[in-house]
Amino acid sequence: MDYEIVIGLEVHAQLLTRSKMFCSCSAGYQEAAPNTVVCPVCLGMPGVLPVINRRAVELVVRTGLALGCRISPHTKFDRKNYPYPDLMKGYQISQYDMPIALDGGLEIGVDGQDKCVGITRVHLEEDVAKLMHRSEPFGEGYSLLDVNRAGVPLMEVVSEPDMRSADEARAYLTRLHSILRYIGVSSANMEEGSFRCDANISIRPRGDSELGSKVEVKNMNSFRSVYRALEFEAERQASVLARGGRIEQETRGWSDEREETLSQRSKEYASDYRYFPEPDLPPLQIDPAWVENVRERLPELPHLRERRFMEQYALSAYDAGLLTASREMADYFEAALGAPTRVDLAKPVANWILGELLRLMNLSGDSLDDVKVRPAQIADLVGLVDSGVLSSTMAKDVFQQMYSTGASPKRIAEESGATQISDTDAIGLAVAEAISANPKPVEEYLDGKETVMRYLVGQVMRITKGKANPKLASDELSRRLDTLKRESV
Repeated sequence: MDYEIVIGLEVHAQLLTRSKMFCSCSAGYQEAAPNTVVCPVCLGMPGVLPVINRRAVELVVRTGLALGCRISPHTKFDRKNYPYPDLMKGYQISQYDMPIALDGGLEIGVDGQDKCVGITRVHLEEDVAKLMHRSEPFGEGYSLLDVNRAGVPLMEVVSEPDMRSADEARAYLTRLHSILRYIGVSSANMEEGSFRCDANISIRPRGDSELGSKVEVKNMNSFRSVYRALEFEAERQASVLARGGRIEQETRGWSDEREETLSQRSKEYASDYRYFPEPDLPPLQIDPAWVENVRERLPELPHLRERRFMEQYALSAYDAGLLTASREMADYFEAALGAPTRVDLAKPVANWILGELLRLMNLSGDSLDDVKVRPAQIADLVGLVDSGVLSSTMAKDVFQQMYSTGASPKRIAEESGATQISDTDAIGLAVAEAISANPKPVEEYLDGKETVMRYLVGQVMRITKGKANPKLASDELSRRLDTLKRESV
């Protein structure tokens, strides 16, 4: 039977705040020793009272606006009860029926086809502690608990079940990941666990409108893992139905080692969590004027900036996509074009950034923050090449020194003597020497073998130690050789 895949994603992103969600402990726990960034509130001690982190609310509002959501004027927090060992209080403070943002959408593109994936809600909650499972050789396993992560502000973005393939899910995730980083709400580092994804997937006969039994897949720590897990799970469910079996609504975990999903537990329903309003926190009234202030401070979103780069700077979709992959790189590129913007520099500047700059960054492991080359210096280098002061080969050597030292291209060229000879008299002397020293190739050219011109240009470059302007050298050679040809007739 021909089945259709139905996918919805739940993305959790830790927010970039200085303190935790409901206490004053630092949210920067990543490098801290275990169980050192804690207090009675995030340890879940009795008698303590949480206090809402205003900055975390603002970042969720910012995300909701970026995703086209409407912002609720009235919202509240709820207790979500479950008995896992990584939950200090035995419940998690989350949001149930009155999230901060809802009813949005995210545009994605796959194989040249655009579609909008609905955003059901964006809500705010607290992260849980971290369990680390260990096992002794030939002994029993055990688990360690690090409470540092407990209480870190956590935002959940829940999509509608609008995706129909693993490719669409990957496109949705990469675009959402880019947006969260662009608007500065999360580092979205999957390796550190600050960007985590759970997937709900079901299949149904193509053409049916009723959803099948969904399976939630967890433990996916990369875009590649999400893609592979969804591909596997779709095939597994189809195989179960083909054998006459029934899809159980359950939670399964993805194993990178075994490349398969494994059953973990039956899927919980909302009633299993026994939600009720958090009695220690008052409902929130969100001022519409404050929301508009947040909206006005939103940066240009990456997909819109990519489109503008193609239209304004005549860049290819590939180049525009690479330049807008991070806000920092896009800002760097536009800073290099100056103010007022030099549109004519767009393509050569993009070539230098996507070519030599990224190559050297990859070799050194530097981030853009580590790069010593200032954006304006790339425009200066382009100008030296365009004016004939540097050849393209010389410019690469100069750029290497710019990357190492941060010095200006003009200064490096002057101090190293790496300037191109564009003086016609100097080139004329070198051309005369090349003609005199190579009578046989000259004779072949005069007899009609024009391919030897490249050899003769190479001789001029050798005489000038690579500093002659190749075009001027070629033009001068052609002029003199054509004169000799006319005189020999």
